[in-house]
Amino acid sequence: MELFNTNSRAKFLLTSLLLWSKVSFSQGEDLFNSLRQETVKDESLIPKRMIFTQRALWGNKGLLRKFGIFPLNVEQREKELKLRRSMLKIHQIIGYLTLAGMVTQGFLGGKLYNNWERGLYNTHKTVGNLTSISYFTGAGLSLFAPPPLINKKSKGLSSIKAHKYLASVHFSAMLATNIFKKRNQQIHKISAYTAVGSFAAAVLVFKFN
Repeated sequence: MELFNTNSRAKFLLTSLLLWSKVSFSQGEDLFNSLRQETVKDESLIPKRMIFTQRALWGNKGLLRKFGIFPLNVEQREKELKLRRSMLKIHQIIGYLTLAGMVTQGFLGGKLYNNWERGLYNTHKTVGNLTSISYFTGAGLSLFAPPPLINKKSKGLSSIKAHKYLASVHFSAMLATNIFKKRNQQIHKISAYTAVGSFAAAVLVFKFN
């Protein structure tokens, strides 16, 4: 009965998150279009500031440029911006699904620590593996997406900065959660709750900017 209630809560949360993402997609698309209109006259095809993964692939001397897979020109950058938008939309969908999986893991993990059951352990393990796959897939989409047209450095703490700072926290926590899941239950538990809290905060900060 308790597991049934847990699954019901997880399904309700997942439905709510999907509805929430539907609204945010339209807002995100409007923001992308407005940014594109503002920067389309900029002479620089790629921003000076990029994260290391973007620079390694999409920079002037990046692997995709060096081997001629994605030559750096206006037409190609138009295609890259469309690809970026698609990758970030998928990243957003996966983010909500990952958060739902994390919350479900929190319910299952709490029950498992209080009352060990073989069936509950298998469910916890399966949900954990799926959540890890979705998390790192979403992270990869964000890290390896083509860079935007511009990437200005803003002063003070913004929602985007907070989102990035929190990302470094939940990424480290997710690595620790997977590394210590069979080595140290206490570290595994602490890192898992840290990942859930920081990931949820990152979603909320980016949503309510």
